[in-house]
Amino acid sequence: MKSLFVGNSLKARSLRTTALAVASLGGENILRLASNLILTRILFPEVFGLMALVQLFLTGLKMFSDTGIRQAIIQNPRGEEPDFLNTAWTAQIIRGVILWACTCALALPAAALYGEPLLAQILPVAAFSLVISGFMTTKVLTNNRNLTIGQQTITQLSVKTIEIIISVTLAWWLQSVWALVIGNLASSFLSLLANHRFLPGQTNRLHWDWEIARELFGFGKFIFLSTAVTFVTTNGDRAILGAYISLAELGVYNIGYFLGALPLLVYQAVMGRVVFPYYRLKPIAGNLENKRKIFQVRRLVIASGLLGTFIMSASGIALIDLLYDSRYALAGPVVVVLSLSLVPRLVLNSYGAIFMSSGDTRQVFYLSASTAAVQTVLMFVGVTWLGILGVMIAPGLAIMITYPFRIRAVRRHNAWDPLADAVLLSAGYLINGFFIWWHWDQVVKLI
Repeated sequence: MKSLFVGNSLKARSLRTTALAVASLGGENILRLASNLILTRILFPEVFGLMALVQLFLTGLKMFSDTGIRQAIIQNPRGEEPDFLNTAWTAQIIRGVILWACTCALALPAAALYGEPLLAQILPVAAFSLVISGFMTTKVLTNNRNLTIGQQTITQLSVKTIEIIISVTLAWWLQSVWALVIGNLASSFLSLLANHRFLPGQTNRLHWDWEIARELFGFGKFIFLSTAVTFVTTNGDRAILGAYISLAELGVYNIGYFLGALPLLVYQAVMGRVVFPYYRLKPIAGNLENKRKIFQVRRLVIASGLLGTFIMSASGIALIDLLYDSRYALAGPVVVVLSLSLVPRLVLNSYGAIFMSSGDTRQVFYLSASTAAVQTVLMFVGVTWLGILGVMIAPGLAIMITYPFRIRAVRRHNAWDPLADAVLLSAGYLINGFFIWWHWDQVVKLI
């Protein structure tokens, strides 16, 4: 078994990168959970609701301005040329500054929209992390491109540990949301320094090449559009609930979402750091052996993600009761329902890596846009009829409704795997559905 991880072959690098991606995310979320447990005993649920709104705006701005630089560096044959990397880095810096300026402009309207005056003060400060992250070295991406993320994993876990120490210390001292804001800024700055200093690769410098810029933005124009609508599919629940429930309830919901989404986070990390680069190195078009291997990888990653949802739906309520006090009890059924809603996201969204690796960003946008449109309608109907429960089940329903569009798209790439889809969807819905029925007396509290 050890020999499978040794050497420089694609298989060995893929296995090492998968193990490191899971270890990195697992370690980071264990640290985050530990921090969460401490902070929930120092601070109040309203603080976490307020930070959920702050993160909602920052995430929205980042996704509404994603020009596909990360994907371009991984996918493009020129992805390790100095001029290509430095032009991408310069564009990334400009984007970070523009995003910060936009956040400052939106601070007062955001505070008025959600009736929270403190947002006007917090957003400009918290958004400075966007400027800092704009200077992040492209070494992170070239290491991902080549499936070598060992040093990156150590750096991430070290920075997360320091962030927790800072946040907990400040929370005990300040007893306010500013502890989390300052902790996030410190984390961004430390991550920037550590990755520039310790990751192997080319050091960045300011550079601009119009031909490369056109190539970057030409590749990224549909990524820009697709990530903008992906914001709706991944964060629409909190955007809508923020207007319907109190800050304290939103804070509790966010705690439950963090715990329940762990299988999805691991899945996304493996997809982004392993499967996407693997597809680039093993193109599926016209190669039956590559197709067989990619199907195996895809099935394994999805099955692992589904196993995580089974564990969370079975134990979510007990975990919340064990780890948190009674103020956070409603987070338990959130974990259970989210596990069911994640099933189609794990199974069917996995096709996106095939489109990205082949450069078909247009198709990614079309699928994201159709899903976002259906989901938004379902969420507004759901929150009116079923409250939090209605909002939570909408994303999964939207993906199932738009499944025929996915079939049509993946068949063009000769990449549809109908048997695996049917088996994995059925298993996911049956097992997680059973646990919803088992915990129905708690789930009904979300209505």
